[in-house]
Amino acid sequence: MKIFTSRRQRRVGWSVGGILLTLYIVAQTLYSTGVYASWRDQRSLDSACDGTLAQGGLGDALNSSHVRARGADGSEYLAACLINRPDTGRHGGALQLMLRWSDQSATSEALAPFSRNANGLQGQAAPLGNGWPGYVRYDGSAQVVVALDCQNNKNRALVAYGDLIQWPDDAKTTEPVLTGLGRVTTETAQKAAAKYGCQAQGGRQLTHVSLPSPNGKTAPQQLAQAQGSCVALRGLAGQASDAGTPDFVDYPADAHTPQVNCYLYTPAGKPGYGLYAYYGAVAKDFESVNLANRNDDYTLATARCPQSDQEAVFALYHLYDRDTDSHPVRHYSAPFAKFALKAFAEHEAKQRDCTDVRMMSRS
Repeated sequence: MKIFTSRRQRRVGWSVGGILLTLYIVAQTLYSTGVYASWRDQRSLDSACDGTLAQGGLGDALNSSHVRARGADGSEYLAACLINRPDTGRHGGALQLMLRWSDQSATSEALAPFSRNANGLQGQAAPLGNGWPGYVRYDGSAQVVVALDCQNNKNRALVAYGDLIQWPDDAKTTEPVLTGLGRVTTETAQKAAAKYGCQAQGGRQLTHVSLPSPNGKTAPQQLAQAQGSCVALRGLAGQASDAGTPDFVDYPADAHTPQVNCYLYTPAGKPGYGLYAYYGAVAKDFESVNLANRNDDYTLATARCPQSDQEAVFALYHLYDRDTDSHPVRHYSAPFAKFALKAFAEHEAKQRDCTDVRMMSRS
């Protein structure tokens, strides 16, 4: 009996040893072939940003099919996550997504662009298009901002920020990267809105996103030919010329974007006046910046819009040129500024069924 028991023990030991060896070989194979790393990275993506991260455009945004995610420092946000490539250190490619409610205070980083409105083109942004209430800006790195108004709560919107904090150095062209960033940000915003109970209207899948013209590389045109975001000023060509800004640079007309820009240029090709329109959550953030402590020359207007309880805000700034340490338009014309802003604001309001356009006093 002892002989048979010993044989059975040996067989069990061999079987267990064989199973352990097989598991070891499988584990080594999964690890060495990258299958385990791929599984682990996919799990990190599925849970990123509280499970709301949209993955459709990630490969294009980071120019890689192998990406991973982790939580970001987002104590001031509803959710935040960092997505990068395993080879980010060698090739770049990293983006950060942050989500917040519009009735929560915006961070200083989110508000910073509004304080740069008077500095040349630093406040510029271009619409995303395809029906999305968002825009893309570029001030050294690309950022996409989307603000989805909650139809079941007109005091609230879900705001998403997509920051491309490291450009993928091996990307040959910029458009796929920007389009990927736009897709990730817009589609994540829509998933988050659904998850958190915000009934919101998004847009169609983005297929083309371009940066606003960096460093004023778009050639200014005569204001009498204005279209797009500057079309309201076409009839003011004479007054604008007398004010020192006969030319313009505009952006595509878009009744969904929460920020609209139009720039009036001097004959020397410098932006002299900048016009801005802000809607919904973005208007609220703009208003939270304390303009009273600034010495910039500007004028403001507001309007009431049906999409949100937040008033729309319109602004015209006398622009400063850091290259020459001066104002391209030497003397600020307050009468022209009010006349131009009124025309701009009334046209913008009409496009969105807004009413009660009012010029604001700075006192």
